[in-house]
Amino acid sequence: MSTADIPSQPLAVLGAGAWGMALAQQAGAAGRPVRLWCRRPEQADLLARERRDPAYLPEAPPLPASIAPTADLLRAVEGAVALLLAVPTQSLRGLARRLAPLLPAGVPLVICCKGLELATGELPGEILAETLPGHPLLVLSGPSFAGELARGRPTAVTLAAADPALAGRLAEALATPQFRPYLSDDPVGAQLGGALKNVVALACGIVDGLGLGENARAALVTRGLAEIVRLGRAKGARPETFMGLSGLGDLTLSCAGPSSRNYAHGLAVGRGAPPPAKLAEGVATSAAAVALARRLGIELPIAEAVDAVVNRGDDLETTIRALLARPLRSETA
Repeated sequence: MSTADIPSQPLAVLGAGAWGMALAQQAGAAGRPVRLWCRRPEQADLLARERRDPAYLPEAPPLPASIAPTADLLRAVEGAVALLLAVPTQSLRGLARRLAPLLPAGVPLVICCKGLELATGELPGEILAETLPGHPLLVLSGPSFAGELARGRPTAVTLAAADPALAGRLAEALATPQFRPYLSDDPVGAQLGGALKNVVALACGIVDGLGLGENARAALVTRGLAEIVRLGRAKGARPETFMGLSGLGDLTLSCAGPSSRNYAHGLAVGRGAPPPAKLAEGVATSAAAVALARRLGIELPIAEAVDAVVNRGDDLETTIRALLARPLRSETA
C-alpha cells in the first residue's frame, strides 16, 4: 500500500492504555477507521461494549464508532496504512517480534512510546530497526497528557522522521484544529527528549517531596536539560531539537506537577510514601541512561542520583548531598 494513501486509509493504534486510547480518539476524530489493539481480550470487550475504560481515561468522551477495539493483533494491523505504537518501551521488542510475520514490507511505524530499553539502553527506533527492518520510522513526541488530548484540548507535538514527505502526510492525517504536529528531521533527538524528561520529572518530584523549594526545582529542570543535550550530542542528535516541543516543551509539562506520572512517583519517594501504582517510565529509563552514558563516556549526575534512589535504594539525603557537593564547573560544560 502506498504511503501516499495515509490521509484516507485505516490506521492501527497498538496499545490501549491512556495514551493509546487518546491517540485513537485523535486519529478517529474525523471518522477515519482506526483499529485499537488491546493486550487483554477483556479490555477489548469492554471498549467494544461501553466505548470507554474508566481505569484509564474516566473523563474522556466515548470512543467514536470509527474505532474498532480488538485483541487480535492480525486483525488490528491487516490493511492498516500505518501503525502507531503506544505500548511501553519495555514491551516494544516483544510486540515487534509478534508483528514481524504479520506486516507487509514498507508499512510506516510511528513510535509513540518514550524511554530507553532497560536491558540494552536502546531507543525505540533502534529496537525497531533490529526487529522490523524495512519499515519507515517516525517519532511522535511532545508535551501531551493523554486525558487532555482525549478531551480535545489544544495540543502541539513533534512528528520526526528522516523522510519529511512521509512525516508531512501523516501529520495531515492526524492534525485537527486542536492537535497540531510540527515536523522535525531529528528522530533521535525527539526520542531522547521524550525519554530523559521522565528522569528529570522524577527528580523534580523528589525535590518537591523533600520540600527543597522552587529554586531547587528550577535548577533541576535547567541542569536536567543540559544532561539531555549532553547525551543527545553523544548519540548524534542536534542540540536545537531539545529546545522544541519534544525537548523543552515535554520537559516543562512533565516537571510541572502530579498530573505527570513520573513527577507523582518522585513526589511519593521524596515524602517517604509508597509510589502510585501507575507505571513511571523514568524508573527504568534512569538505569538505562546511566549505563548508556558510561558506555559513551559522559556524565549524567541527575540521572545517576535518580537511579541510585529509585532503583538501588540509596539513602535519599546522602544522595542529594553528594549531588550538591560535585565540583564547580562551567554552566555550558
